Amino acid sequence: MELAEQVYLITRHFPDEERFGLSQQMRRASVSVASNIAEGSGRGTDKDFVRFLYIARGSLQELETQLFLSSRLAFHDELEKLNQDVDRIYAMLNNLIQALKSA
Repeated sequence: MELAEQVYLITRHFPDEERFGLSQQMRRASVSVASNIAEGSGRGTDKDFVRFLYIARGSLQELETQLFLSSRLAFHDELEKLNQDVDRIYAMLNNLIQALKSA
C-alpha cells in the first residue's frame, strides 16, 4: 500500500499530458501489486497464494519499467527512492514465494 501511495503522490506532479498515459499505468500497476498480494492471501491455499504473488511480481516489474521510462523523461526527481522500494519489495516477494513453495 505504501508503494501505491508514493506512486500516487509522485505522479501527481507529472506533466498534464501524462495524466491518462504513463501516470495512470503506474498507478494501476502499483495498486495491482498490493491487491494481488491481498487477494492471494485470502484464497486459503499456498498454491493460490503463490500464483497471486507471481502476478504481483509481474505488476512490480511493469512498474519498474515505467519508473525507468519516467526517469529517462525526467518527470520527477524522487524516482530513485521508488526504484529502491521496488527492488526491496521484489526481493520480499521472491523470498515469500520460495518459502511457500518449500512448505
